[in-house]
Amino acid sequence: MNKVITKLTKAGFQAVVGLEVHVQLNTVSKIFSSDPNTSNALPNENISVISLGHPGTLPVLNKEVVEKAILMGLACDCEITKVNHFARKSYFYPDLPKGYQTTQDKTPICVGGQVMLFGEGFQQPSVELHHIHMEEDAGKSIHDEGDSTLIDLNRAGSPLIEIVTEPSIKGPDEAAAFLQEVRRIVRFLGISEANMEKGELRCDANISVMPIGANELGNKVEVKNMNSFSNVRKAIVHELGRQLKMAQADQFIDIETRTFDPNSGTTASMRFKETMNDYRYFPCPDLPPLIIEEIYLEGLRTKIATTPRQFRHVFQSEYQLSDYDVALLTEEKETALYFQSLCELVSNKKAAANWLNGAVKGLLNDMNTTIDQLNVSVERMAELIVLVEEGRLNNSVATHTVLPAMLGNDSSALHIAESQNLLSVDNTEELEGLVNEVLLSLPKEVEAFKQGKKKLMGLFMGQVMKKSQGKADAKQVQVILNKKLSQ
Repeated sequence: MNKVITKLTKAGFQAVVGLEVHVQLNTVSKIFSSDPNTSNALPNENISVISLGHPGTLPVLNKEVVEKAILMGLACDCEITKVNHFARKSYFYPDLPKGYQTTQDKTPICVGGQVMLFGEGFQQPSVELHHIHMEEDAGKSIHDEGDSTLIDLNRAGSPLIEIVTEPSIKGPDEAAAFLQEVRRIVRFLGISEANMEKGELRCDANISVMPIGANELGNKVEVKNMNSFSNVRKAIVHELGRQLKMAQADQFIDIETRTFDPNSGTTASMRFKETMNDYRYFPCPDLPPLIIEEIYLEGLRTKIATTPRQFRHVFQSEYQLSDYDVALLTEEKETALYFQSLCELVSNKKAAANWLNGAVKGLLNDMNTTIDQLNVSVERMAELIVLVEEGRLNNSVATHTVLPAMLGNDSSALHIAESQNLLSVDNTEELEGLVNEVLLSLPKEVEAFKQGKKKLMGLFMGQVMKKSQGKADAKQVQVILNKKLSQ
């Protein structure tokens, strides 16, 4: 349990956290116009009279946005709203040319639902959702150009879904785990890349404390400017600690918006929180109601591929893998699919997991690429693993020589091993000869081993493997060494 939660509990208080998560959808065009929805354009390149809010322009809803919003709702067990309306949310920022944001208010497209948390030690198994709604993004204000503020409207009108949780998250660890699972889900669904560093996944946290057992929530503070999972956790930890001190001192906690400074790990006041009336919501007169028919929903249900939770269930229950292995294998959809296919060809599922989470993951990190871009098919990887499992190829040789060689061509693991004379030596007479050579060259160590220094077995094994250039069958060497050293 997080230390701040322990401190709160001892003081007779509990944390109440709700998250508002914005996910930028990876559609071709923006939500209400045909402007390109890309992040690699020059400033103010992906704009039009609609993005700029010129008088007389009319929005047209992007069907792809609706589809991807519904897919997220179905994956989270939400109820899908059949009759949807859009609204105008008024506020005046330089990066919002129209003076209002087109969003959903009374009829969010997805209602209810939950996201299951993955991991151990959490205070709750899942986080309940209040709703998910569609809306357009604002532009971007850039403040790091001297004394001036520059406005880039490329992002204005980009499609977002906002995932709003119930105020039921019990602590910072649970909040971070929820965000991580949301990122996995949207990536598995293929509706967003959800890169926090690019602003494709953004989070605001509503944080308050209340006496344990109380019926009324405390005054909430909204914290913004958190661009990583660790920063979300740190901001909540700090804010809960700050509010606890104020509550214990009978100080009034203002309902306000605060910003998080990742360098100091503290929050600072930005402005007093706006109320719903401040936004002056009213129905958007330019967009007709959106009607979702059941036949359309049925078609989308067939498009939902396996979710991270479903993959984890299979990997844990059928393959008997640890939480650690499963976490790594289901972090990215491509890895999960690759591993699932690999397990159809390899009987030792744990060995397959060790390869993907070890040697293969190391290669991917070094090459800064993903497994679907690695030039090693599932069939070739399976053959390599089987060679090692059958004792025909030393694990070290397979990892450091054969696997890297497979990247540069389409040759099989067996062909590479044979052409480079790398297959394991399993001739008993030859192995006995190597063992005898090593033991004769280390008489003092042999005597010390017989006197009880059993750790020297590693030395003998290493020397035999070195003499064989890594080709000796380690299991046979172990047997022969035990036999020789017991004489």
